Amino acid sequence: MNKYKKPGSFDRNLIVIGAGSAGLVSAYIAAAVKARVTLIEKHKMGGDCLNTGCVPSKALIRSAKLLSQARRAKEYGFRKIDVEYNFADVMERVQRVIRTIEPHDSIQRYTELGVECIQAEAKITSPYSVEVNGQTLTTRSIIIATGARPFVPPIPAINDIRYYTSDNIWSLRNLPRRLVILGGGPIGSELTQCFARFGCDVTLVEMLPRILIREDPEISQMITDKFRKEGIKVLVDHQARGFRQNADSKTIICESNGKVVEIEFDELLVAVGRKPNTEGYGLEELGIPLTKQGTIQTNQYLQTCYPNIYACGDVAGPYQFTHTAAHQAWYASVNALFGKFKKFKADYSVIPWATFTDPEVARVGLNELQARENGIPYEVTTYDINDLDRAIVDEEAHGLVKVLTVPGKDKVLGATIVGDHAGDLITEYISAMRHGIGLNKILGTIHIYPTLAEANKFAAGVWKKAHAPVALLKWAERFHRWQRGA
Repeated sequence: MNKYKKPGSFDRNLIVIGAGSAGLVSAYIAAAVKARVTLIEKHKMGGDCLNTGCVPSKALIRSAKLLSQARRAKEYGFRKIDVEYNFADVMERVQRVIRTIEPHDSIQRYTELGVECIQAEAKITSPYSVEVNGQTLTTRSIIIATGARPFVPPIPAINDIRYYTSDNIWSLRNLPRRLVILGGGPIGSELTQCFARFGCDVTLVEMLPRILIREDPEISQMITDKFRKEGIKVLVDHQARGFRQNADSKTIICESNGKVVEIEFDELLVAVGRKPNTEGYGLEELGIPLTKQGTIQTNQYLQTCYPNIYACGDVAGPYQFTHTAAHQAWYASVNALFGKFKKFKADYSVIPWATFTDPEVARVGLNELQARENGIPYEVTTYDINDLDRAIVDEEAHGLVKVLTVPGKDKVLGATIVGDHAGDLITEYISAMRHGIGLNKILGTIHIYPTLAEANKFAAGVWKKAHAPVALLKWAERFHRWQRGA
């Protein structure tokens, strides 16, 4: 397929296109091993995670949670806590947080690390050349790390109204009175709760039977129940069919169980997924194929149909997380630079993620849905966090730890945690799966009292109790009776 002539020499060892998580890590690794690397970004360093994704959303979530806790003053022993705020100030804080983190991903930092950084549009003109700013740069290898963008479905009349996505919602300075959020995945769910806590009348519209569809049904239901308790309208099984612009409002027209449902609103946030950025920089001309999901098709080494062109991060899939983008970047960069001697297969055996609702939902490995779909035998152990001392102290006594293990063994197949700081607590199970640590060793590890992390130890204790050696315990009972002379 490679009809392009390989040059006798190259300007660079590696060119990386895209300065999000995958691109930054790829360039960093290349510079660390003294390769000559150029990083090209057409927009902002840091990509979506820093500018429109993880960082701003978590900053907004933190402010919203503080407001929520103030409303729960009586639970903490206070008669009342009044919070005066202006929504514009909250959104300005979000921007301040971005600016504070910005230097971590800046041109200055990466230049100091030894990376040549160029802010411009790139065009791959051959497997060995990239055009930028009217110049052609030659390179032994290329890594495509162009990320993804919000997907806006082709719903009739959606372009006739103003709508927001996770890209531009951060420009809001006036809190909408009535907000419709289209999509009940992680992004939609997180922002639904945020805006509701600031006083917005939020309606969450999801076409599927439940929100957070990738989680087990009872996990989805826990978050749905919390949303409804906080006054959020959660409409599942509602398919958006169109929009209407009214004199002083807008209307979304949905279909649910054969009936038409109309909802008036002031602003719309579309959060139905993300689309890989694969257009406009040479993939079509080179004939690099895409998958059915629209991601760049790669092999287990993250190579495209051209062995020296790699892809990683959201544009390559199969996951769209900042941490998996960084994980893939290691394989892509090492293979691109040293694949002549040894190539490494990308390892997706232990992939964690979290949805930062309140309570948080964190998972690693299999849940029951996946285990059943793939015909994998499993046992389930569940520990209810409402029994945990620290959770009770913190007035956060809700949620669970749910662990899947190999039948009859303590080997962890997957874990889901719902609760305060679940995204932090899941790390113990990530390590357990990665390094072959079973529940017996987690049970035998000292956990500080009183902490939320004890939930992991207690879950292991529930498993141990269910697998107690019955025959041995009966013998022990007889032995102690004999010891007493009874």
